[in-house]
Amino acid sequence: RVSAMGKKNLKNVICDFSSHSSDFTSLSRPPWPELPAFDPEEEERRHQAVVQKVNGLIEKRECGRLFAVVHFASRQWKVTNEALILIENHIDAACGDSIRMEKVLVGGNYFTLIGKPLLGIYIRLFIKSHFYALIGARFWKRHRFQRKRIIIQPQTVLRINTIDVSPKLF
Repeated sequence: RVSAMGKKNLKNVICDFSSHSSDFTSLSRPPWPELPAFDPEEEERRHQAVVQKVNGLIEKRECGRLFAVVHFASRQWKVTNEALILIENHIDAACGDSIRMEKVLVGGNYFTLIGKPLLGIYIRLFIKSHFYALIGARFWKRHRFQRKRIIIQPQTVLRINTIDVSPKLF
Protein backbone atom coordinates (compact mmCIF):
# COMPACT_ATOMS: atom_id res chain seq x y z
CA ARG A 1 0.00 0.00 0.00
CA VAL A 2 1.31 3.45 -0.98
CA SER A 3 0.94 6.30 1.49
CA ALA A 4 -0.42 9.75 0.59
CA MET A 5 3.09 11.19 0.52
CA GLY A 6 4.25 8.40 -1.82
CA LYS A 7 1.32 9.06 -4.17
CA LYS A 8 2.24 12.73 -4.39
CA ASN A 9 5.91 11.98 -5.15
CA LEU A 10 4.91 9.38 -7.75
CA LYS A 11 2.64 11.94 -9.43
CA ASN A 12 5.49 14.49 -9.57
CA VAL A 13 7.85 11.93 -11.09
CA ILE A 14 5.31 11.02 -13.81
CA CYS A 15 4.66 14.71 -14.59
CA ASP A 16 8.39 15.35 -14.91
CA PHE A 17 8.63 12.75 -17.68
CA SER A 18 5.64 14.03 -19.63
CA SER A 19 6.14 16.09 -22.79
CA HIS A 20 4.19 19.14 -21.62
CA SER A 21 7.38 21.06 -21.02
CA SER A 22 8.47 20.98 -24.70
CA ASP A 23 6.73 22.51 -27.73
CA PHE A 24 7.17 19.58 -30.09
CA THR A 25 7.16 15.80 -30.07
CA SER A 26 9.22 13.33 -32.04
CA LEU A 27 6.44 13.21 -34.64
CA SER A 28 5.94 16.96 -35.05
CA ARG A 29 8.83 17.22 -37.55
CA PRO A 30 10.54 14.56 -39.64
CA PRO A 31 13.86 13.10 -38.48
CA TRP A 32 15.58 13.81 -41.83
CA PRO A 33 16.98 17.24 -42.71
CA GLU A 34 14.85 19.63 -44.73
CA LEU A 35 15.63 19.91 -48.43
CA PRO A 36 16.72 23.23 -49.89
CA ALA A 37 14.20 25.20 -51.94
CA PHE A 38 13.73 24.08 -55.57
CA ASP A 39 15.60 26.29 -58.02
CA PRO A 40 14.33 25.87 -61.62
CA GLU A 41 17.37 27.58 -63.18
CA GLU A 42 19.78 25.24 -61.38
CA GLU A 43 17.66 22.24 -62.42
CA GLU A 44 17.65 23.39 -66.07
CA ARG A 45 21.43 23.90 -66.01
CA ARG A 46 21.99 20.38 -64.64
CA HIS A 47 19.57 18.94 -67.21
CA GLN A 48 21.41 20.60 -70.11
CA ALA A 49 24.77 19.33 -68.81
CA VAL A 50 23.47 15.74 -68.71
CA VAL A 51 21.92 16.02 -72.20
CA GLN A 52 25.18 17.38 -73.65
CA LYS A 53 27.18 14.57 -72.06
CA VAL A 54 24.82 11.88 -73.40
CA ASN A 55 24.80 13.52 -76.87
CA GLY A 56 28.59 13.43 -76.88
CA LEU A 57 28.63 9.73 -75.97
CA ILE A 58 26.10 8.90 -78.70
CA GLU A 59 27.97 10.90 -81.39
CA LYS A 60 31.29 9.24 -80.53
CA ARG A 61 29.61 5.79 -80.34
CA GLU A 62 31.09 5.29 -76.87
CA CYS A 63 27.84 4.16 -75.29
CA GLY A 64 28.94 0.51 -75.22
CA ARG A 65 26.57 -2.34 -75.93
CA LEU A 66 23.04 -1.02 -75.76
CA PHE A 67 20.28 -2.92 -74.01
CA ALA A 68 16.56 -2.28 -74.12
CA VAL A 69 13.53 -3.12 -72.04
CA VAL A 70 10.60 -3.53 -74.42
CA HIS A 71 6.94 -4.01 -73.61
CA PHE A 72 5.45 -6.69 -75.85
CA ALA A 73 2.64 -9.22 -75.35
CA SER A 74 1.77 -7.81 -71.89
CA ARG A 75 5.27 -8.51 -70.60
CA GLN A 76 8.58 -6.68 -70.36
CA TRP A 77 11.66 -8.14 -71.99
CA LYS A 78 15.29 -7.08 -71.50
CA VAL A 79 16.99 -7.51 -74.87
CA THR A 80 20.20 -6.65 -76.73
CA ASN A 81 21.12 -6.81 -80.43
CA GLU A 82 20.51 -10.23 -82.01
CA ALA A 83 18.56 -11.49 -78.97
CA LEU A 84 15.61 -13.88 -79.31
CA ILE A 85 12.21 -13.51 -77.63
CA LEU A 86 9.88 -16.51 -77.28
CA ILE A 87 6.22 -15.49 -77.08
CA GLU A 88 3.59 -18.11 -76.29
CA ASN A 89 0.95 -16.58 -78.51
CA HIS A 90 0.01 -16.13 -82.14
CA ILE A 91 1.01 -12.90 -83.93
CA ASP A 92 -0.81 -11.87 -87.10
CA ALA A 93 2.30 -11.44 -89.24
CA ALA A 94 4.22 -13.62 -91.66
CA CYS A 95 7.71 -14.95 -91.04
CA GLY A 96 10.29 -12.36 -92.05
CA ASP A 97 8.06 -9.33 -91.37
CA SER A 98 9.58 -6.40 -89.47
CA ILE A 99 8.04 -4.89 -86.35
CA ARG A 100 8.99 -1.55 -84.77
CA MET A 101 8.66 -1.33 -80.97
CA GLU A 102 7.10 1.77 -79.41
CA LYS A 103 7.18 1.19 -75.63
CA VAL A 104 10.91 1.19 -74.99
CA LEU A 105 13.54 1.98 -72.36
CA VAL A 106 17.12 1.96 -73.69
CA GLY A 107 20.33 2.02 -71.71
CA GLY A 108 24.06 1.72 -72.16
CA ASN A 109 27.07 1.63 -69.87
CA TYR A 110 26.72 5.29 -68.86
CA PHE A 111 23.09 6.34 -69.43
CA THR A 112 19.45 5.27 -69.67
CA LEU A 113 16.87 6.81 -72.02
CA ILE A 114 13.09 6.51 -71.90
CA GLY A 115 10.66 7.38 -74.67
CA LYS A 116 9.46 6.57 -78.14
CA PRO A 117 10.51 9.66 -80.12
CA LEU A 118 14.19 9.09 -79.34
CA LEU A 119 14.50 5.36 -79.78
CA GLY A 120 13.85 2.70 -82.34
CA ILE A 121 13.96 -1.05 -81.92
CA TYR A 122 13.45 -3.17 -85.00
CA ILE A 123 12.33 -6.78 -84.63
CA ARG A 124 11.98 -9.46 -87.30
CA LEU A 125 9.50 -12.33 -86.96
CA PHE A 126 11.74 -15.38 -86.94
CA ILE A 127 9.75 -18.61 -86.40
CA LYS A 128 6.11 -19.50 -85.88
CA SER A 129 5.48 -22.94 -84.42
CA HIS A 130 3.54 -24.84 -81.76
CA PHE A 131 4.49 -26.05 -78.32
CA TYR A 132 4.35 -29.81 -77.81
CA ALA A 133 0.88 -31.16 -77.06
CA LEU A 134 -0.17 -31.03 -73.42
CA ILE A 135 -2.71 -33.68 -72.46
CA GLY A 136 -5.13 -32.95 -69.65
CA ALA A 137 -6.88 -36.11 -68.44
CA ARG A 138 -9.75 -36.61 -66.01
CA PHE A 139 -10.61 -40.01 -64.64
CA TRP A 140 -13.30 -41.13 -62.20
CA LYS A 141 -12.60 -44.60 -60.98
CA ARG A 142 -15.35 -47.23 -61.00
CA HIS A 143 -17.70 -44.96 -62.99
CA ARG A 144 -16.48 -45.59 -66.56
CA PHE A 145 -15.67 -41.88 -66.89
CA GLN A 146 -12.63 -40.69 -68.79
CA ARG A 147 -11.94 -37.38 -70.60
CA LYS A 148 -8.81 -36.25 -72.39
CA ARG A 149 -8.13 -32.76 -73.63
CA ILE A 150 -5.20 -31.92 -75.88
CA ILE A 151 -3.83 -28.38 -75.68
CA ILE A 152 -1.48 -27.10 -78.39
CA GLN A 153 -0.09 -23.65 -77.59
CA PRO A 154 1.16 -21.52 -80.53
CA GLN A 155 4.61 -19.99 -80.17
CA THR A 156 6.36 -17.16 -81.95
CA VAL A 157 10.09 -16.43 -81.88
CA LEU A 158 11.21 -12.84 -82.52
CA ARG A 159 14.76 -11.66 -83.22
CA ILE A 160 15.95 -8.18 -82.25
CA ASN A 161 17.70 -6.74 -85.31
CA THR A 162 18.91 -3.35 -84.09
CA ILE A 163 18.60 -0.94 -81.21
CA ASP A 164 18.92 2.59 -82.61
CA VAL A 165 19.27 5.82 -80.67
CA SER A 166 18.72 9.10 -82.51
CA PRO A 167 21.96 11.11 -82.92
CA LYS A 168 20.64 14.14 -81.02
CA LEU A 169 18.38 14.04 -77.97
CA PHE A 170 17.12 17.63 -77.89
